[in-house]
Amino acid sequence: MAAGAVRGRGFTLLEVLIALAVVAILAAVAWPSYREQVRAGRRAEAQGVLLEAAQYLERFYTENLRYDRDGAGNPVALPAALSRSPREGSRTFYQVAIASVSAGAYVLRATPVGDQAGDGFLEYTSAGERRWDRDGNGAIGDDERCWQRSC
Repeated sequence: MAAGAVRGRGFTLLEVLIALAVVAILAAVAWPSYREQVRAGRRAEAQGVLLEAAQYLERFYTENLRYDRDGAGNPVALPAALSRSPREGSRTFYQVAIASVSAGAYVLRATPVGDQAGDGFLEYTSAGERRWDRDGNGAIGDDERCWQRSC
């Protein structure tokens, strides 16, 4: 080999392994954060659908002076467009329904399904209460009376 000749150009195995380790560490840190942001976005969309369903029930009340049934005695039901979140598309992440209703009050509930399962249900009441079963135990605790992570 002549003086000043350049050895083969390329990466050594050690350099490649170090680069892969750095990428793996970054991915391990970023992936859970990304997944939580996706879940939070889906949850926010379900909250919007709950508010739209509440508006529907308020219009129903304006016409019938009660939440539970119309003037002909037919029980209230949410339109199909308000029974899921997202409202459009082929995938559903929350099922929206009337959890309870009486002449003067209602509770709407969005139950997570599919990829969103385990996120805890969301509720909205006729009194304007926003509740989220953050711990997924099936009940609303004292610290779960809002839609944020901490109340």
